[in-house]
Amino acid sequence: MRNGAGEARLKFIKPLEPVLVLEPPVSDDWLHEIKFDGFRVQLILDWAGARAFTKNGHDWSKRFWPVIGAAEKLPAKSFILDGEMIAPDPDGRPNFHQMHSRMAWNAELLAFVAFDILHLDGWDLRSLPAIERKAMLWDLVKPADGIIQYSQHVEGDGAEFYAAVDKMGLEGMVSKRRGSPYHSGPSDIWVKTKCWEIGDFELLGIKREPGKPPQGIMARGGKYAGSATVALTSEMRERLWHRVRKGRAPPPGLPKAISKAEWLKPGITARVRYLRGEPKLRHATVQDVREE
Repeated sequence: MRNGAGEARLKFIKPLEPVLVLEPPVSDDWLHEIKFDGFRVQLILDWAGARAFTKNGHDWSKRFWPVIGAAEKLPAKSFILDGEMIAPDPDGRPNFHQMHSRMAWNAELLAFVAFDILHLDGWDLRSLPAIERKAMLWDLVKPADGIIQYSQHVEGDGAEFYAAVDKMGLEGMVSKRRGSPYHSGPSDIWVKTKCWEIGDFELLGIKREPGKPPQGIMARGGKYAGSATVALTSEMRERLWHRVRKGRAPPPGLPKAISKAEWLKPGITARVRYLRGEPKLRHATVQDVREE
């Protein structure tokens, strides 16, 4: 517990939300960081101790108790840090599938990767350039190789950084204008570029709307996985239309919005290109189909 009980406590600040782009920025005006696959978290320290908030402002301090303890040992009286809570594998890569298990049973195996600082010892830093905020963040959390880590960055060479992130099998990258302030809500002063995956999905049906390309309704492991644009040759499309089962009811567990699709006979596999790290298919296209 810290002194100053008469002072107002620091409040949660709505985080800046990067805009999704399909190609990384290439000018030297940008900083580039790895996009960590975890939970966006805001870490706040004031006179009453440290707290951890989700991106929607929910207090999850009890779930992240080891990080809370580490935050209270940092050399500052107060701060607000923006970052990502991750479940790192032994090689340091974030493993999103381990997040819930570790929060419940092994919270000491979580790590907080700090990538911005919004407040420090009574000063609101949001109007400062991003590159200056990162320098102040490093001074606070260094050596930043334990439970509270530092998000390293490179300046410029966005395409080269993207290629390296993709080769490592990571989810993607976040790029920030080096001179930008920090604004709450969506903003193109930060952009995220995700890497692509190609995989096989069960093609359940086709949804056609006037003026729009056909959308394939996909499943994986028997569960709805989203939709993908059917960017195929006319011959391949004709093969699909012949597989339509007239009057077939939609498979269970699908959103009501796609209940009017044309459902196909079982046994069609689609090869799909899609953005890595999304809970459902996004910006996805069907590359090929095969019939069993």
